[in-house]
Amino acid sequence: MIVVAGEALIDLVPSPQPSPDGPLPALLPRRGGGPYNTALALGRLGSPAAFCSRVSTDTFGESLLRGLRDGGVDLSLVQRGAEPTTLAVADISPDGSAGYGFYVEGTADRYFTLPPALPAAARALSLGTCSLVLEPGASAYEALLRREARRGVFTALDPNIRPGLIPDPDAYRARFRSWLPDVGLLKLSEEDAGWLAGAGAAADTGAGAGAGADTTGSAAGAGTGRAAVVAAAREWLAAGPAAIVLTHGGDGLTVLTRDGGEVAVPGERVAVVDTIGAGDTVNAALLHRLDAHGALSYAAVAGLTRADWADILRFAARAAAVTCSRAGAEPPFAAELAA
Repeated sequence: MIVVAGEALIDLVPSPQPSPDGPLPALLPRRGGGPYNTALALGRLGSPAAFCSRVSTDTFGESLLRGLRDGGVDLSLVQRGAEPTTLAVADISPDGSAGYGFYVEGTADRYFTLPPALPAAARALSLGTCSLVLEPGASAYEALLRREARRGVFTALDPNIRPGLIPDPDAYRARFRSWLPDVGLLKLSEEDAGWLAGAGAAADTGAGAGAGADTTGSAAGAGTGRAAVVAAAREWLAAGPAAIVLTHGGDGLTVLTRDGGEVAVPGERVAVVDTIGAGDTVNAALLHRLDAHGALSYAAVAGLTRADWADILRFAARAAAVTCSRAGAEPPFAAELAA
């Protein structure tokens, strides 16, 4: 079983139809949240998956759980609370990329508490996004990461930076670095890597609206050149992870490994509707395909060949392409990728 821990929220996405009341579009509620999307994508791909979070008892919360249940995701680790569901208002750019404004005060997922040890069937734990920023829940998710890593559970982290939610960037960067000894696989967009590296000057990183990666614009304008991003990633590798996967929008994906290896694949071209959930789909596809290679452990990931990584990255690029081809975070089913 792969356990995904973190927030579930509602994305309010502008309707493609013009508003009858003027220039403001109607907002359509969509299930979302990086960890939520990752768990849903794993379920649709056929991986045994469980969601570990705190979800509201309101109407939105019930809908979120129904979506996971329909996707075959185990809900036994979900905590419930009467507080409202977090809302994320999406702003879709002409190229399909999305930026977000968040309504997070007093919402249910912020009050997540550390659960007992994960079930014996749990072989991997995936975390990331807002849940590792917003207290008091962030400290509980951090404690979960550290505890399970030290119990031998393979851990995956996608920071998925939302700068507007981070009041002290330097403190968050330091906290991020403190997680690395307990992380087996680090996945992040090139923009996020630039932000975490602390670069202040915007530069062309090659990110685009293609389907190979998370192009949500979460840290757009805060990045740096690709060479500097790779150099920073190499430093992070030395601190702990067995591998780091960088996503480059339409340019595809790259994996960097602790032995100095580097494998890249191009993104798959697709008519982009929007990129919501593309990076989360990459998370799920990486874990799903690693499992297919028998590599849900630190030692196994370290032993993957270049051919293995090329297969894993190409699978992730295909999966993200499907998500980008339709509105909202709608990851593919296994049959779609097999076709």
